[in-house]
Amino acid sequence: MKKFFILFFLWCTGLSLWAGKHYTVIVSLDGFRWDYPQMYDTPFFDQMAREGVKATMIPSFPSKTFPNHYTLATGLVPDHHGIVANTFWDPERKELYKMTKPETRNNPAYYGGEPIWITAQKQGIKTGNIYWVGSDIAVKGQHPTYYHVYDQKPRLTQTERVAKALRLLKLPEEERPQLIMMYFEDSDTYGHSYSPHSKETRRCIEELDGLMRYLWEGLQSLPFGKDINLIVTADHGMATVSADRFVPIKHLLKENWYTLIDGNLPAQIYTKPEYRDSVYQALQGLEHVRVWKKEEIPAYLHYGNNPRVGDIIVLPDLGWLVEEGTQTLPGAHGFDPTYDDMQVMFRACGPDFKKGYEAPKFRNVSIYSLLARLLHITPEKTDGSLEEVENMLIP
Repeated sequence: MKKFFILFFLWCTGLSLWAGKHYTVIVSLDGFRWDYPQMYDTPFFDQMAREGVKATMIPSFPSKTFPNHYTLATGLVPDHHGIVANTFWDPERKELYKMTKPETRNNPAYYGGEPIWITAQKQGIKTGNIYWVGSDIAVKGQHPTYYHVYDQKPRLTQTERVAKALRLLKLPEEERPQLIMMYFEDSDTYGHSYSPHSKETRRCIEELDGLMRYLWEGLQSLPFGKDINLIVTADHGMATVSADRFVPIKHLLKENWYTLIDGNLPAQIYTKPEYRDSVYQALQGLEHVRVWKKEEIPAYLHYGNNPRVGDIIVLPDLGWLVEEGTQTLPGAHGFDPTYDDMQVMFRACGPDFKKGYEAPKFRNVSIYSLLARLLHITPEKTDGSLEEVENMLIP
């Protein structure tokens, strides 16, 4: 009889634990501005706001794709995790890191911190990942349990990515990932190519809204659909730029003063040490830009301590570019994240989120803490905090 009660207790305990197990799917729509649901027809994102949580999220500086996706994964600002821009000079390796250059992009030595998928797996939780920055790189010698190599062709289409996520959640429970992270690039592509204010971008945003509804309905159709949280957010926003708002700088600098000028938003100037002050002084008085020595970058940007950051930073005002040419794409990002145009949509619904709640604006470094809380795991130390986002959770 005693043995029966012990077995019964263990069975009940296991059933209780299973009943309380929640899954989380987080989606990043690259370049998805916070106000796209106001600008365009997005009935599903409106539904998420009514049935869950809506908020505006502030990206980290610079408001670029690789730095911010890796910030979302690690909870660290780019200055601390090391991916300080989409391209940058690494003085230790004496090479130019480029997100489009396989030799550097795929080198784990560039990626600091600990992505949430590693934190989860260390604590016994399986994870699935579809194209999130860093997931196909062996950070700390590990990958997510399930992942896709971004450069492998043919790349999964948008609907194939949704189908893959649903297949992962249909695996037997012991093989099933409890966290799935998904990436979609189209809103960034259209925002760059046509500007955030265009009929082409409108069509893209409205199609993504439909795609997210398709994902949600697929999640809800699963036997444990009521136990799944869905988060939809982004890495950065998008601003309109034009060729009549350029700030050229090369004509003010002597070529022997610097080794590299990289980027236009911001422009990072890697100077020769003896000419650092010369470069800085030559750029004083320019309109529509702010010029800093790296150690003088304002504290609120949390940038400038990493050796990969340029010696001089030239950050243009919203809508301007540090550019020498005569042509540019109509949309751009990388600006000061306090500009509204750089901030992003956040929507979340599911068993752990409040209903019809508008959360205060928060920083993207706290997404890692939010995911750790949803997974009931112990987080690593980060630049974010659970306190910044726990208001959106059911107590």
